Amino acid sequence: MHFITCPNRLRPLLLACKDKASISKTHALMLLTGLFKHGSSNGGLIASYTNIGDIKSARKVFDVLPQRGVDAWNAMIIAYSRNEHPVEVLNLYRQMILEGVRPDSSTFTVALKACTRLLDLKSGEEIWCRAMDCGFEYDVFVGSAILNLYAKCGKMDEAIVVFDTMPRRDLVCWTTMISGFAQSGRPIEAVDMYRRMQKEGMEGDGVVMVGLTQACANLGDLKLGRSVHGYLIRKDLPMDVVVQTSLVDMYAKNGHLKLACHVFKNMPCKNVISWGALISGFAQNGFAGNALDLLVEMQGCGYRPDLVSLVSALLACTQVGFLKLGKSIHGYIVRRLDFDRVLGTAVIDMYSKCGALSWARTLFDQINSKDSISWNAMITSYGIHGHGKAALSLFLEMTKTNLKPDHATFSSLLSAFSHSGLVEEGQYWFNRMVSEYKVPPTEKHYVCMVDLLARAGRVEEACELIDSMNAESGLAVWVALLAGCCKNGKLLIGEMAAKKLLELNPDDLGIYSLVSNYYAKARKWDDVASVRKIMKKTGMKKVPGYSVVEVKGKLHAFLMEDKSHHQYENMMQLLDKLDHEMRAIGYVPKTEFVLHSLDEEVKEKMLCNHSERLAIAFGLLNTGPGTRLLIIKNLRVCGDCHEATKFITKIVNREIVVRDVKRFHHFKNGICSCGDYW
Repeated sequence: MHFITCPNRLRPLLLACKDKASISKTHALMLLTGLFKHGSSNGGLIASYTNIGDIKSARKVFDVLPQRGVDAWNAMIIAYSRNEHPVEVLNLYRQMILEGVRPDSSTFTVALKACTRLLDLKSGEEIWCRAMDCGFEYDVFVGSAILNLYAKCGKMDEAIVVFDTMPRRDLVCWTTMISGFAQSGRPIEAVDMYRRMQKEGMEGDGVVMVGLTQACANLGDLKLGRSVHGYLIRKDLPMDVVVQTSLVDMYAKNGHLKLACHVFKNMPCKNVISWGALISGFAQNGFAGNALDLLVEMQGCGYRPDLVSLVSALLACTQVGFLKLGKSIHGYIVRRLDFDRVLGTAVIDMYSKCGALSWARTLFDQINSKDSISWNAMITSYGIHGHGKAALSLFLEMTKTNLKPDHATFSSLLSAFSHSGLVEEGQYWFNRMVSEYKVPPTEKHYVCMVDLLARAGRVEEACELIDSMNAESGLAVWVALLAGCCKNGKLLIGEMAAKKLLELNPDDLGIYSLVSNYYAKARKWDDVASVRKIMKKTGMKKVPGYSVVEVKGKLHAFLMEDKSHHQYENMMQLLDKLDHEMRAIGYVPKTEFVLHSLDEEVKEKMLCNHSERLAIAFGLLNTGPGTRLLIIKNLRVCGDCHEATKFITKIVNREIVVRDVKRFHHFKNGICSCGDYW
């Protein structure tokens, strides 16, 4: 009887119970011997029921306890926590406080963990205040829990205050801070925190390295990223699927896809997230074909694509205008997944950028719970297709909901006005954005307005707007001004904009090309040579223009003067025939768009070999009469090709849609939807 009535002997007995029958017998013994009334082993009884997953029995025991000490409360609170019931954890914690039971370190730690799961910052800070009042301010477990809450809620300034006052910081605390800074978009502080950790003699484990790798990915610091990878190898730290996936992600985001593939291929164990990281890397770096091939390979290996993989695949379809595959992915999503707002917005973007604007709108109308991102995506879609008034109509519809237009909404709206040449509307809503909606204009808003004014030939007003900016105007503003000057032949102000761009020393090859093109248009060949010398000195080369056309479910890409294609001769014969017919009805080659000092005849021949014309010719040869063609151009559509395409649609009686890097051009019956405002 002494064995049964001794609480210390009862604990190992409860631990040994692995099924409900044995726990129930022990429970009965406790009732018979009176131990249940004393309460010292009741926490163990609750824990035993919890360990076999019987949380209902655990709660029944808890509710009938004659005496409930902190151990019993903790046992029940931990039971709910382990079974992922954070709301019940907090309810029980509050009940405990009301009944006057003093929480201990475990209580506060688990309650704060529940707040983290719920991202309930307000309740978490109330619990933290009580923990400090109870003397647990410097408890390492409670401290780690509040740090994790702040980190998950993105409150890193509050986290660093707690961290700096902790007398003892374990590896978990350091990991929380490094990962928190990395995930909050503050990679520099994450790296600084790691270096501080090293100075204090603490060595990082694989979890720390994941946070640090994420910081390197966001910073674009490949050197440090490779150093982290090397550290993992030298220290022989276990590289599980999480660590290796973080390395794949880091290399991919830095554009080093060969290294990303090397790590990926050598992973002994991959998961859906690993596949998604590499697919996303290919898509975001412009390798749409590789991304789509990898999606197919992923499914062949038995993995079901997740949200990241599918969004990346949709992005890849968007980049190359692969509508057929985009539709297939949409169908897969509808059949297999919950069609949430993220996927919905990605599909809307895909349909819009693959030229199917009406389908994008139909899908938009089917989304029940639209957020501001969904509205912005649809407004942007109307904008890039040159439907500025439709974008405004949708914006006004949005203002009637409980959603408030934000800076991104106005960027989409002003961009739509810019693509449609709606100058007065742009000025009106820019002013209302500031005065009525209290949205301070950012550089992006100014870029839209400068682009709108400059393309309309009102470059002097655009200059005045630039002068009124509170902050220093950046590259994008001057690019918009110079592009407008080029379009309207405003060479004097263009000279100033070109010089300003060169002073800012851009690392974007496209900007140097724009400046070079401006000087060529102004016939300043010495300046053209100087800019190209800068480009050569920095190792930059002009990105070759290419055009892609989808024919019978397959993509076909063409470079300028691409003679390698097996149908090249047929394509050139068709283009030569069209050239004669176009000239007969008024077409005159715009040789000023050939930015080289060459004979006119040579320039005309070069224009006929531009990639968009080759893509159009291939499409005409390989599709039936009346079939609409969609051409995707990686750069701006050439001014002469823009003019020629209008004539071609009139001759062949087809609609031809061209999507360049800025917008869509819908050509039909000799007219372009942009109204030559491009």
